[in-house]
Amino acid sequence: MLQVSIINKSHHPLPAYATAQSAGMDLRANLDAPIVLQPLERRLIPTGIYIALPPGHEGQVRPRSGLATKHGITVINSPGTVDADYRGELRVSLVNLSSEPFTIEDGERIAQLVVARHESVEWVPAETLDETERGAGGWGSTGTK
Repeated sequence: MLQVSIINKSHHPLPAYATAQSAGMDLRANLDAPIVLQPLERRLIPTGIYIALPPGHEGQVRPRSGLATKHGITVINSPGTVDADYRGELRVSLVNLSSEPFTIEDGERIAQLVVARHESVEWVPAETLDETERGAGGWGSTGTK
């Protein structure tokens, strides 16, 4: 189990896994008053959570499927990346893609945080790349089924 230092300046519980097999932990809105997100409006929503990820890890802030499906609320830069050297408050960039206003309440679960390993890359300049079956084929080049 990866240990991560966390400061909780909200009055809500720490982010936690809903089930033993969950990949993401729910992030909650930390608000003094409800926020009404109008259609197509985007806002940065505070969580009151601060973390120190170890090197080689990132936090991925992802939408909650229920909010996205039922209300059209999603993370606009999904997934948002929390770098290992970031020490500021985790804030979630939400957008309302529906045609109806949506009210975000204090303590509401607004996104998920997935912590994942990542690799750093050292670029190796080359004149050619190895050949593959796909080659330079782009969107739709591998078929529709």
